[in-house]
Amino acid sequence: MSEKGSIGVIIGNRDFFPDRLVAEARVEIIDLLSKLKINSIMLDTEDTKLGGVETFQDAQKCAALFRRHRDEIIGVLVVLPNFGDERGIAETLKLAELNVPVLVQGYPDDLDKLDVARRRDSWCGKISACNNLYQFGIKYTLTTKHVVHPSDPSFVKDLLDFTAVCRVTKGLRNVRIGAIGARPGGFNTVRYSEKILQRNGISVVTVDLSEILGNANKLTAQDASVQQRLQRIRDYASTGRTPDEALIQMAKLDVVLSDFMQENALDATAIQCWTSVQKNYGCNVCTSMSIMSENMLPSGCEVDVTGTLSMYALQLASGSPSALVDWNNNYANDDNKCVLFHCGNWAKSFLPDIEISTAPILGTSVGEENTYGALSGRTPAMPLTFGRISTDDPRGVMKAYIGEGRLTDDTLKTFGNRAVAEIPNLQDLMQYICRNGFEHHVVMNASKTASILKEALGNYMGWEVQLFDN
Repeated sequence: MSEKGSIGVIIGNRDFFPDRLVAEARVEIIDLLSKLKINSIMLDTEDTKLGGVETFQDAQKCAALFRRHRDEIIGVLVVLPNFGDERGIAETLKLAELNVPVLVQGYPDDLDKLDVARRRDSWCGKISACNNLYQFGIKYTLTTKHVVHPSDPSFVKDLLDFTAVCRVTKGLRNVRIGAIGARPGGFNTVRYSEKILQRNGISVVTVDLSEILGNANKLTAQDASVQQRLQRIRDYASTGRTPDEALIQMAKLDVVLSDFMQENALDATAIQCWTSVQKNYGCNVCTSMSIMSENMLPSGCEVDVTGTLSMYALQLASGSPSALVDWNNNYANDDNKCVLFHCGNWAKSFLPDIEISTAPILGTSVGEENTYGALSGRTPAMPLTFGRISTDDPRGVMKAYIGEGRLTDDTLKTFGNRAVAEIPNLQDLMQYICRNGFEHHVVMNASKTASILKEALGNYMGWEVQLFDN
């Protein structure tokens, strides 16, 4: 995990508790982090007594260490092998000024070791530490069990989930999204506030679609960059009956989109995928969008910038690609199942039978021969985390809903990118979406990461988040 960031570690201590507990905890935490391949930043045993934090002088040393690694640290783990000094912990975080997630762990006592020489009192100390963090205005995360040994499986999961929370928080505070073209005129649903996004660290870089198409038209089939992209497209998916001319158009557009992303250091894109590109250029951009999403550069339809932001958030939480989908159809008479659909730009991870095809619905208005580049494929059964981030412009806030379910292998005879989702209390979810003005787009991810997203978006980003759990 060192290439993705490091975890700062504060080991708390208190003078009238056994020092050996600190020494033992340090060894155990270092061993666990090493096994999980999590890089850590912590005081050496020569820096303070046993490498712990107890006094204000200890806090100053630890904070200075953290500041030197400011660009590397994405979160902080507070370890309490005994009661700990709540002031030292809070002062360290205050002085370090990292503004990153904080996980607070406390060791459990052994029932037969409650004498003066061996007792911990971390149960009580954790409450005091959290009280001080609250007073200081420092946000923090709790372990599933109030006190827990680092070897406990629940803590291992807590720690891995916490690193995901750190990834989401860091990523969203620095993300750059390209808005390529204007949203389709009939899609008021995907309107959003750039200003609210910017206040939350999310930058939007805009470009007129004519610039993208104009640059693509300047390229030729013989250009080396076009030939490279053409081969990448052929390697990515079966081309089906797609003519060579359409594949070349797709490759030229792919070159320009890639250049635009690199020039502007973009993490994701939201593209005007219809109808101008079909009418004025002659193909769909879906395949390029799918390739980007598969390579962890999420790309969303219809210039849905906050939908693309949602794709990025779910990707950060899971470490796997996301797809932007329509809440599209009921599934027969099953109140807890629905059909998820889009013309065809989902990442290949969702489409084992992927094939480059056309977009029949769009083709009715622009000519199906101008829609080559859409993908066809059915998503099989897999885990499901779904979610949606939106700007609530009238109230000036960021809001989101997230939840979990599963994708099924139920029969589904249609075209495009398609899936069947089973979600507990689906009707209540649809009521919530409609009553709170959310978009018809939602994001799906093949994971179980709703709790991670709830913690990152709600606790650390400070957004309004509604969790739909089982």
